[in-house]
Amino acid sequence: MEPAALQHAQYSSTVIAQWGVVETEMELLLLHALPLDGTMWAKQMVLLPGATLAPTLYDFGDHIESWAEKALSLTTAKRLVVVGCSVGGSCALEVAALAPDRVSALVLIGSKAWRRRDLVYHSSALQILEEEGLELAWWKSWSPLLSKKASPEAIEETKEIALRQSPEKVARGVRVFHTRPSREDVLTSFSGPVAIVTGSEDIAPGVEISRKQADMARRGRLHVIPDCGHYVPIEKPEVLNCIIRRVLETA
Repeated sequence: MEPAALQHAQYSSTVIAQWGVVETEMELLLLHALPLDGTMWAKQMVLLPGATLAPTLYDFGDHIESWAEKALSLTTAKRLVVVGCSVGGSCALEVAALAPDRVSALVLIGSKAWRRRDLVYHSSALQILEEEGLELAWWKSWSPLLSKKASPEAIEETKEIALRQSPEKVARGVRVFHTRPSREDVLTSFSGPVAIVTGSEDIAPGVEISRKQADMARRGRLHVIPDCGHYVPIEKPEVLNCIIRRVLETA
């Protein structure tokens, strides 16, 4: 496997014994947001000890389908709970489309199942990355997604993770996000629990679209987290962990 893509994943979800690999019953697959990486889930890695994976997705290809396929290939358990933030939520829906018999539950954070073509924003984000660099792109495109009430520690952690990415990989992520297919069909047909999570101050996609998605899902439930923006796993980790624990109990 590609070392760069796997460096932030936890692979103790299988036990190596003399007779081979023993599969676990359930794994937790965590899929990150732009322009971050798998380390954004540091405070969620304890939720299912020994059975949690948080890969970094940029090296998995140029399309959301290949991201999902390669993320899924890292898993071994019979049942999966897949959690995605932002573009990671789009990837989570793709994983569910690929393995509906294995994905038991979804947690979609700051995500939407459909894509609205926005060529101006797509081109603008890439232009800022290419002409002004990652740090200015962070301040212009992604820093505003944090809550105005986010703690200094959360702001610094998010910024630090973002700025250690390469501009080329983030640009690939932007292209993947803006060329992903709409997946309302997966959201509406998925038979397991779907937790739709949004910060009360998140504008991408925001509370109203999140509520609509919770209503669309067969077993959807909306969670609005006060004083929180887009990067819920970092801004409000304890609240998110409670939500994920409940999902794990019912999956």
